[in-house]
Amino acid sequence: MPFNNIGLPGLLLIGIVLLVLFGRGKISSMMGEVGRGITAFKKGMDDGRREIDDTTTTVVRDVTPDHETATVRETTTVRDATPAESARERI
Repeated sequence: MPFNNIGLPGLLLIGIVLLVLFGRGKISSMMGEVGRGITAFKKGMDDGRREIDDTTTTVVRDVTPDHETATVRETTTVRDATPAESARERI
């Protein structure tokens, strides 16, 4: 019995059965939990991506003294995003 052809009438029937079994309050609370789960997942993905980006950042120290003062300058070099990473950021 293939499930790829449920269609609109089948979805409506499933929705009505779920509404009768669980009630409107329980279904809305379950959907709220699903929404919070999706939000937490996206936040975790962003945090992981940020952590990876932070580890790929390198600090280069220029220890060549200036002619006027002998100061040490630090510059940060960040690698460019690959095309795949750029595409993910646009989503």
